[in-house]
Amino acid sequence: MAIKRKRHSEGFKAKVALEAIKGIRTAGQLASVFGVHPTQIAHWKRLLMEGAPSVFEKEGGGHGKTEEELTAPLFEQIGRLQVEVDWLKKKL
Repeated sequence: MAIKRKRHSEGFKAKVALEAIKGIRTAGQLASVFGVHPTQIAHWKRLLMEGAPSVFEKEGGGHGKTEEELTAPLFEQIGRLQVEVDWLKKKL
């Protein structure tokens, strides 16, 4: 019978990778504690080490739109809807 693949959450992966980075336990010990293969732990550890610098990037540096860019279309829509409501009130 085939074994169903386990899907681990990002939080779990981060927790295991941080434990591996601390170096208190070996990969084999972590594998037995968390029930994950040592190779997988090494992979998560490498991904965490490679992605760590992106955590400290500036917030405005290409992470999407600014607050003004996000709210401007919403305010426009509110204005249009208010005009429609006023128009409907006059008609009724």
